[in-house]
Amino acid sequence: MDTVLLQLGRRLQADGYRFVTVTPLTHQRNNERAGNRVARDLRGVFGWSRPFEPGLLPQVETAALLESAILTERSGLLHSEVRWSSLDGQLFVHSAYPTVAHDSVFFGPDTHRFARAIDKHLAQSLHPVRTAIDIGCGSGAGAIVIALARREAQVQAVDINRIALRFTAVNAALAGVSNVSAWHSDVLQGTSGDFDLIVANPPYMQDPEARAYRDGGGELGSALSVRIAREALDRLAPGGSLLLYTGAPSVDGVDLFLAQVQPLLNVPGLQWTYEEVDPDVFGEELETPGYQQAERIAAVVLTVTKP
Repeated sequence: MDTVLLQLGRRLQADGYRFVTVTPLTHQRNNERAGNRVARDLRGVFGWSRPFEPGLLPQVETAALLESAILTERSGLLHSEVRWSSLDGQLFVHSAYPTVAHDSVFFGPDTHRFARAIDKHLAQSLHPVRTAIDIGCGSGAGAIVIALARREAQVQAVDINRIALRFTAVNAALAGVSNVSAWHSDVLQGTSGDFDLIVANPPYMQDPEARAYRDGGGELGSALSVRIAREALDRLAPGGSLLLYTGAPSVDGVDLFLAQVQPLLNVPGLQWTYEEVDPDVFGEELETPGYQQAERIAAVVLTVTKP
């Protein structure tokens, strides 16, 4: 367990810290405003990822955070390498803005929509959840939402990113859930058995740099989501469900993700629903290479239940 990071989270909780992480473009616009060059409080340091003067935090705390590389010093100012975000009364640690490194751990409006979708599903489902898994867990938000709602469930949080697993362990400890375990796995390859609930909020952009936290592969970023659906459907226990929150690019009115995943769903016995929870997300991406033919990117939730 990362003791220093967990202690920082508990300190922020005790201080009543709260920060809602926004989209990268909104974050950039806020930080570019006059007067926002340096942080003046904890939200500026650990939310807005602004540099700050060494005297803003207590000296002993600053020294411990520097030693643990949670803080770094550049040009006489200190910078936090992590952000802390609020979700349903819990705090989650994830990567600082801007998330440009290959192994960044993303958290933002998609995380909130993903959590709402899980809450809605658990409220409506009568099927018991004994085993659950969050694929590509990132900060562990999905796994922790399940664990808080179903204390009897054994919840796995898997990712190929070691930093994501580190953050998930801290976030689970901070939330006070002991039924979440973080494991290294490429989708479901490193796991065994069937699951009553499989959830995923994978990367869904087409990233020219192929950064793991952001790149969803071919078909304008939807290939990974299709792969997750394919592998997950084979690992559902009877009565179990897959909840997949992802992005769906449209070209000439055709939803590329739905077009690819429908053949997996239109088989006898499977019950599924498909909902656009936001018809237009990350519109600025339409100006980037590869998206010139795309009309929009929608945020969607696919829910599949096995008989």
